[in-house]
Amino acid sequence: MQKRLTIFFLFVASYTFAQKKPLDHKVYDTWEAIGTKQLSNNGQLALYSVAQQEGDATLYITNLKSNSKLTIPRASLGQFSNDSKFAAFLIKPAYKALRQAKIKKTKPDAMPKDTLGIANLTTNAVTKVARVKSYKFPENGSGFLAYQLDKPDTAKKASATVPKKDSAFDFADDEPAGGAKKDEGTDLIVRNLLTGTEQTYKFVTEYTFSKDGKQLAFASVGSKKDKTAPQGVFLLNTEKGTLKTLIKGKGTFKGFTFDEESEHLAFLGEQSPEKQEIKDYNVYYNALSLDTAQTIVDFDMPGLPTKWSVSGDGRVSFSKDGKKLFFGIAPVKKAKDTTIVDFEVAKVDIWNYKDDYLQPMQLKNADRDGKRSFLSVIDVFSSDPKVIPLTDLKLPDANLVKEGDADFVLASTDFGRRIESQWSGSTTKDYYLVNTKTGERKKIIEKLNGNAMASPGGNYVIYFDENTSNWFTYNIASAKVVQLNTGMTVKFADEDNDVPDNARAYGVATWTEDDKAVLIYDKYDIWSFSPDGKSPAKNITNNFGRQNKITLRYHKTQQDNRFERGADTKFVKSNELVWLDGFNNATKENGFYRKNVGAVKNPDLVVMSKNKYSNLLKAKDADVYIFDKGNYVESPNVYVTTDFKTETKLTNTNPQQQNYNWGTAELVKWTTPKGFQSEGILYKPENFDPSKKYPMIVYFYEKLSDGLYSYQAPAPTPSRLNISFFVSNGYLVFAPDITYTTGHPGQSAVEFINSGVESLKKNTWVDGNKIGIQGQSWGGYQVAYLITQNDMYAAAWAGAPVVNMTSAYGGIRWESGMNRQFQYEKTQSRIGATLWEKPELYTENSPLFMFPKVNTPVVVMANDADGAVPWYQGIEMFTGLRRLGKPVWMLNYNGEAHNLVQRQNRKDIQIREQQFFDHYLKGAKAPAWMTSGVPATEKGKTWGFELTDDKP
Repeated sequence: MQKRLTIFFLFVASYTFAQKKPLDHKVYDTWEAIGTKQLSNNGQLALYSVAQQEGDATLYITNLKSNSKLTIPRASLGQFSNDSKFAAFLIKPAYKALRQAKIKKTKPDAMPKDTLGIANLTTNAVTKVARVKSYKFPENGSGFLAYQLDKPDTAKKASATVPKKDSAFDFADDEPAGGAKKDEGTDLIVRNLLTGTEQTYKFVTEYTFSKDGKQLAFASVGSKKDKTAPQGVFLLNTEKGTLKTLIKGKGTFKGFTFDEESEHLAFLGEQSPEKQEIKDYNVYYNALSLDTAQTIVDFDMPGLPTKWSVSGDGRVSFSKDGKKLFFGIAPVKKAKDTTIVDFEVAKVDIWNYKDDYLQPMQLKNADRDGKRSFLSVIDVFSSDPKVIPLTDLKLPDANLVKEGDADFVLASTDFGRRIESQWSGSTTKDYYLVNTKTGERKKIIEKLNGNAMASPGGNYVIYFDENTSNWFTYNIASAKVVQLNTGMTVKFADEDNDVPDNARAYGVATWTEDDKAVLIYDKYDIWSFSPDGKSPAKNITNNFGRQNKITLRYHKTQQDNRFERGADTKFVKSNELVWLDGFNNATKENGFYRKNVGAVKNPDLVVMSKNKYSNLLKAKDADVYIFDKGNYVESPNVYVTTDFKTETKLTNTNPQQQNYNWGTAELVKWTTPKGFQSEGILYKPENFDPSKKYPMIVYFYEKLSDGLYSYQAPAPTPSRLNISFFVSNGYLVFAPDITYTTGHPGQSAVEFINSGVESLKKNTWVDGNKIGIQGQSWGGYQVAYLITQNDMYAAAWAGAPVVNMTSAYGGIRWESGMNRQFQYEKTQSRIGATLWEKPELYTENSPLFMFPKVNTPVVVMANDADGAVPWYQGIEMFTGLRRLGKPVWMLNYNGEAHNLVQRQNRKDIQIREQQFFDHYLKGAKAPAWMTSGVPATEKGKTWGFELTDDKP
């Protein structure tokens, strides 16, 4: 009887398993992912969101002591108050409501708007306020919340009284009856969270709390329809409820910033005539003891360069000690010449070989460059104040040192060497110390190929020279330069570098307090260096990483705080117990370790598992941690823990996954024909049966095996292979790693990809005649190359491929305006020489010249707004293969980028990709778009998805 029951239950389990259905294209929209997450400062509450791909998110606030949960549909952008007693969040309009509004072409002001939610975490009561566009808590203060309303919905009233045609809504400056102009402010409400009382201030454009929350600065622009509305800048004392007028009258005021002690305020402002094109900005200053704001910097301030002025696009900030005020200046802009008749003058871009940057790059960055400001400083308490310019057109970049408290900034420039970025992709830089009291400049590093940064305490500048792969420090007091890694054989730059350029440094982990030591990474371990070079280097992880092939990296557990500027986030104490990320390069497992940075010994393992962990975040005032983890089989979920010995699971994302035939991921290894050891990921269907034969799709992009435990949600991808979808539908998917040889990227792909495929074909369950390949961008290039080498692939899909390196070499990456030469000479395309130095390598690696050998059916995606790969490369591929009579199709998603952005296009390509591979690898019927095409006259009417009995 027992035996018959066992057989019965096995039969039921087998039957249930067999009933799991494959994923289809309808599952995408409701598939979930973890959004933002954070802990309250006291560690008793967790806030986290679960989002859908296309739908409404849900925000949760869980009390970790009582396990009670507050669920807020459609909410996001949540934040706890500093005292952990309240939370605020924005509740988005329902996705369906937004969709209908877009269908109806609703005007922006009449679109559904966000609602503010305020949760009392003691009572769990939620207060809602409609049409809110932003809110702010003070960083350290408590008891108050400020929020700003969106414009009132006047569209219905306006349209009822003044009917308009659709075309009437095309003008941005058209003001509906009763409406507000775009630059008019809206209501600012300051809410006392303890009493629930509110105070409203009208027509506000910008507002900021002081760090302690006792002061709130805001600007109001008034209204032409309300002559009594106050205009100017105001300072609210939140405790007393008193309002101080800092500036009275019309103007534009912005960039409010308080000092660290919340006692001083600075901001930018102008009160130029309204019709004046170029506004005259000043820097204003106020102390709590002053009744009004004072102009601290204006156009005739001593020290300001001739024909320069305060920039309205710069940022204002105090040094941490509050003694210095930093701001931006810029050359005075030229007003537009209104006498020029537009249709009588030429519109021409003039390319000059002496230009720092090519015209496309200049045009792309014109708006940014037009708003560029140059760092300057003023001594707030000086009896003889003057502007000290710290940067200018020839020395444009600078970083504050010791949070602005140091007597200098670290400035850098590549002036005179910018042209070389056309073919190098980067430039060498000179570094200067610029005195904040005198503006005096001292060059400390010349022509550095790398980056330099100041230590947190301002005693050293540390830099890595990529030409020599050495770390150096510059002692600011003594001007002495020390090489830190003298006599060491360990490499501190990428040991696996396979591009024809200098290897990049692994980087700096952090510093210890008072600049006593700097912690630097090698491939696996962390080293402690004395920045003065007087003590020998110490491997503080005791070579544990290298011995076990585990990469160890310092992990900051502080929650991301947009207010945070404290030095405690920039260094650790000399004996501090810190968290380390651990990644096992052999097994691909992930986890965390603890380590005392002052001791040379093995780190202590906390957890290591077959999962992918997100950032580990700690509550500010409690030893409570929040994180999410998942793997290919298990959808990521949010967890909290105090010690990782026990953990509490807070979410259960994607329970519907259990109803679908999912899959597994495993690491496979093989030896290439030239003896290289390689590895990759093999994905198998959940119902995999080794007695059957399976078609296989090979997907590749550089190296992917480190993502063995990454979750692959079924989703309409930007153009990558939708791995979980194809696996669920009965495909094997193979993702091999590739290592490249300079000058021969095409043959490198052959060496690693084809050998990996051949290794898997030795298994009887791989159908060697039904293998396809798919790649996007650099992967798309390799698809195009591989099908010119042999006929081992039954179908191929190449997204945004380069097929002719000779024509692509001189092209433009229109997204950035950069020339493409650097890609071939220095980076991913890996030729390592100019077109004129090694023309044979450009032709050898260009699939175009080998197209007569192609017999594999291939689809090309080449979008006409591709900003990375010129879409004419796809045209060259399509027209070349078409001329040769080869089976080829091309998809051009109109106005789309290198990787698809619009979701409807992402969905479209998933369907076509499945139909294409199903036909060639499974023998399914071919769709009309493959057999007869879609004529231009039918565009937008039919999409050609219907299956036919015809052959392509």
